[in-house]
Amino acid sequence: MSGRQHRETEIARRIRAKGLATGRTSAQIAEEIHEACSPQFSTTRIKAHRLSYGIALADVIEQVRALFERDAKAPPGIGETLLSAYESGLKRPGPEYLHYLCSVYRVEPIELGFDGPCICGHGHRMPGVLGEPANRVAGSASLPRDLVIHPMTVEADAQEDENILRRTLLNLLDTDVSFKQQFDGPVLGACEGIRRRMDETLVSATVSGGMLDQWEEATVAFGRQYTTTPPLRLLCDVLLELSAVRTALSRRQPIDLQDRLCRMAAQLAGLSGMVMINLGDHRLARSFFRTGRIAADETGDRALRAWITARESLVPLYYGDAREALNLAKKSRDLAGATPCVAQAMAPVVEARALAMLSGTDSKKEVVDQAKRALARARSAFSHMKSEEQEDMAFGYTEKQLYFYQGDVLTKLGQTIEAEVVLDQALGKYEDHVLDQTLIRLDQAQCRLLEGDIDEALQIGTNALRNLGDEYLTDLIIRPALALEQQIMKKNDKHQMLAEFSAQLRRRKLAQKEGSGG
Repeated sequence: MSGRQHRETEIARRIRAKGLATGRTSAQIAEEIHEACSPQFSTTRIKAHRLSYGIALADVIEQVRALFERDAKAPPGIGETLLSAYESGLKRPGPEYLHYLCSVYRVEPIELGFDGPCICGHGHRMPGVLGEPANRVAGSASLPRDLVIHPMTVEADAQEDENILRRTLLNLLDTDVSFKQQFDGPVLGACEGIRRRMDETLVSATVSGGMLDQWEEATVAFGRQYTTTPPLRLLCDVLLELSAVRTALSRRQPIDLQDRLCRMAAQLAGLSGMVMINLGDHRLARSFFRTGRIAADETGDRALRAWITARESLVPLYYGDAREALNLAKKSRDLAGATPCVAQAMAPVVEARALAMLSGTDSKKEVVDQAKRALARARSAFSHMKSEEQEDMAFGYTEKQLYFYQGDVLTKLGQTIEAEVVLDQALGKYEDHVLDQTLIRLDQAQCRLLEGDIDEALQIGTNALRNLGDEYLTDLIIRPALALEQQIMKKNDKHQMLAEFSAQLRRRKLAQKEGSGG
């Protein structure tokens, strides 16, 4: 131990001894250690809690392992090096390790220096410790950390919905639980409950500016995670945030704060609708977009209202009603008006895709020209967007999305030579969005099929599905893959590579049947 560490430990030991002598709790002692040692030694809150117990890193590790064993889980990979990195601030514990560290120290994440509620959905404090006058010295001031503050009342049904989503998040850490087991009736009911209460709050409705800043930052972060996080995991995170915003909206706020809350509600509801599309539930997707429209209308922001409508147009586009998608895209364009915004680029692309779906690969020249003019309008609008909007996959519109959807339009129009060039460019730009990568490859397979190369079409399609995790094999992917399969079967239903493609397409259903057969 270095001299610096020795001095830190000595100071913490003295504070602990005095605290125990006067009947203070470990949480109170940890707070005093943090206040005394942080300026001189940069002592983090999580380290202060270990020092308040007077134990070593190895003791904490053993307690975490014992808790894993109690919960019938495989031994954790956490060791002294990793825990030391948490204590030094070099790393942040993941949701599961944070849950068990909170259990060891019997405190909430915020008291260890980490934002947000624990994924388990319940408190970690020992009964009888908080708010017990007998544990305090007469005349001593209570520390803020010892108070459980409930500034807003949360209804019982809202709390239960949040707990369902938190339990789902915890289950997602267990790789033995299948996607189908997780995305079940209770989860869908919780999603709908949160959305419905947001509707009620928006049509009926003080939070601090700092809290709003944190929520806005979280909303932007969820948009970034949209491309990299499995959809069900992201949905749980987004809906828990939406529920918190709804609780704040349930009390009338000053006009400026109300506007910011409604804007976040619109963005979070819209993002929930987008995730629902990825999960294959078009009914709930439409419901969330409707909630998003209600919230956006409260802001009076034309660009936000147009974005919600453009995103909603993807529901009928992906689920078989191209004419409605075309109408919604035109409505989005009208809402945007002359305002430079994301919808000005996105809506024309949806128009082009809907036109291509309505006409098919034997499109007449005027339809092809009409779709290409819409794409040209989209490219022009994209060039006038703000740079930050051009980098945002969720709330903005990126160049790689433009390439992808342009390639999709050309594929559906039967313009295979142009389509393959654009799709290759799009695939080169996608590195972290597994869903769009797969959709691009399925479009490439369609191009090869239109050119008469069934072997290559099946090889591309099979590899695309094989590289996709089961959690991403939702209706969004299954529908175009089934369409590809049906078109191949019309040409050659005995093709030797077709069986492998079909097996990859249906592997999740086969696994569920095998799992239920025992």
